[in-house]
Amino acid sequence: MKGAVDSIETFGLVDGPGIRTVVFLSGCKLRCKYCHNPEMWIRGRENYTPEELAERILRNKNYFQRKGGVTFSGGEPLLQSKFIIEVAKILKKENIHIALDTAGVGNGDYEEVLKYIDLVILDIKHTTKEGYQDLTGYSIDESLKFIDILNQSGKTVWIRQVVVPGIMDNEEYLDSLLLTVKKIKNIEKIEFLPYHKLGSEKYITLGIENPYLDIPEMDKEKCQDLYKKFMKKYQESRNL
Repeated sequence: MKGAVDSIETFGLVDGPGIRTVVFLSGCKLRCKYCHNPEMWIRGRENYTPEELAERILRNKNYFQRKGGVTFSGGEPLLQSKFIIEVAKILKKENIHIALDTAGVGNGDYEEVLKYIDLVILDIKHTTKEGYQDLTGYSIDESLKFIDILNQSGKTVWIRQVVVPGIMDNEEYLDSLLLTVKKIKNIEKIEFLPYHKLGSEKYITLGIENPYLDIPEMDKEKCQDLYKKFMKKYQESRNL
């Protein structure tokens, strides 16, 4: 068995707690209109065995300290869940903390892979069937299936929401997001990420149409204000 690894980032500080090695696995079923890594949509060359990748990760073990570890990201890492499971079996023998950054749209094996995961960083694409389909070109059903299994697993969850101007920066969407996250158990953290256009050049290079070419970047201060407003509602809902 081999996995298709696009790149490996050492000393990652935003994809989970502590200092982390972030493994970006290529391939994704979604075609998010705000995607800044379209080069990872197609699964690339299989270039690592589980043993080779585990060895590469364990080189950084001394830097993980108490909170750090490895994060499997993408693309969509759940498209290579069997590979992740085999890598995780090796890492768990060394007590490595394992996070999974996912939209929950893979090929199954969710119960099995979650046995080896300590933290799930769940990317919320959209809250409605229509909005999800328009944004990603894919049905929301697989993501909802993953959330059901995630709830049963008892794993710790971080929520991430990209905020696109004109789509997510309004009361109606915030209210629908609140209803969505209230259905997800064991949430430890919620993050709002302002939409940016750092990947625009990649669309030109790849010859792919950029559907959000004319949409401006999300103002960071406004995004932060929306986050504070949302978190106030979220905390109030938890206290009811």
